[in-house]
Amino acid sequence: MLLTIIMLICMIGIFGKLLGFAIKMAWGLTKILFSFIFLPFGLLVCIFTGLFYIAIPVLALVGLFTLICAVAD
Repeated sequence: MLLTIIMLICMIGIFGKLLGFAIKMAWGLTKILFSFIFLPFGLLVCIFTGLFYIAIPVLALVGLFTLICAVAD
């Protein structure tokens, strides 16, 4: 339960930053849908079905990408 709450907090932080990037960079509709509908939904499915070993690395990679983009700006 605690790991799920921590994962949800991290997801909110990471995808909140991605939302800012999407609006700032004026991405296309497809990229926005993927970034804010399909990827978080996929991670939530992994978390609630017990596939933490897939969800954690994916969330870490997305967070690393977001961090690199933030430093590049």
